[in-house]
Amino acid sequence: MTTTTPPPVEGLRAVSSFWWVIALVGLIAVGVGLFLVFSPHETLSTFTVIVGIFLLIDGVLAIFGSIFGKGEGRGLLALIGVLSAIAGLVLIKRPFDTLVVFAIIVGIWFIVGGVVRFVVALSEREGRGGNIFVALVDLVVGIVILAWPDLGLATFAVIVGIGLILRGALFVYAGWQMHKLGQEIAAAT
Repeated sequence: MTTTTPPPVEGLRAVSSFWWVIALVGLIAVGVGLFLVFSPHETLSTFTVIVGIFLLIDGVLAIFGSIFGKGEGRGLLALIGVLSAIAGLVLIKRPFDTLVVFAIIVGIWFIVGGVVRFVVALSEREGRGGNIFVALVDLVVGIVILAWPDLGLATFAVIVGIGLILRGALFVYAGWQMHKLGQEIAAAT
């Protein structure tokens, strides 16, 4: 039985049709980030659930990207997606009463995500600059959180919020670029 591989244009068209998912997750990240920055005095359980929902969405998106993406970093992307989804479910299901536990989970998530995104960026030429930028943002936010485990809730919220705003803005930009690519492919064919 012989299978035919779709031409590269068809593969790009299929991937670019999901531009709105990337942009939507970016908008959600920006929204959560803005909420954290402008409402840093909410309760710890509120932050825990909101960040848990974001981690769950981010994990699903990473799994989605590993399934439909290409390149050598797909396995790592799937791994970070599963870890993000699990961390999100843990935070939603069992909001922690101590900021230190919450900060450690989020700090580790940022660092692991940053390392994985950096490795993915090195293995794939497409989107390398954006992946490196997100990886650096994630690493800096994770290191700051883990280096300062007794930070206050408001400070923690602002640090995570700024990280999510930067990350979300890049996702919105990437989604928009994918949309433009899809339009260019449609016009060329």
